[in-house]
Amino acid sequence: MKALSVIELANLYGMNRQSIYKRINKGDLSKNSDGKIDFSEAIRVFGEPSHKNNNVTTLQSNSIQKETEVDMLKQQVDILKKHLELAHEREVFQREQLATKDNQIEAIQRLLEAPKTNMTTFTDQKSNQDIATDPRLKPEQSYDGLTTPVQKENKCIPVPEHVEPEPAKRGFLSRFFLPNG
Repeated sequence: MKALSVIELANLYGMNRQSIYKRINKGDLSKNSDGKIDFSEAIRVFGEPSHKNNNVTTLQSNSIQKETEVDMLKQQVDILKKHLELAHEREVFQREQLATKDNQIEAIQRLLEAPKTNMTTFTDQKSNQDIATDPRLKPEQSYDGLTTPVQKENKCIPVPEHVEPEPAKRGFLSRFFLPNG
């Protein structure tokens, strides 16, 4: 026969759970090892339920509904597992990409830090502050034979001779009190 839980039995007979527990504690009603009560045991103690057919079909439909919910949940768990596997694969791929980029960066840094044979360091150069302060000294230009040497223009702007010099500037009060000069 079918075994029912205390809640299902209370719903079937329209009783409180407390009254069923009282009967169990008195010894009138017994539970199985799984904690459920046989339907035949419930009929012996409480008699036939008034709406037995409706409640039994309701209990059966509830169990079917629970089974479908369990199946849906299993499907959702499977989908989530697949998503988790895909996310893990993406993470592994991204880590590999990051590792290759790190290797490339390290190689470029090694190339940048490698000493050049023709270049001198700052400490190897002579202190030539004359070049920066004396405008007459010009650095020598090397001619490699491949390019045409660029001739530089004189960037000084000549002042025409017929330009009159500006008159001396006067203060605000001297404009009113001193004669025009």
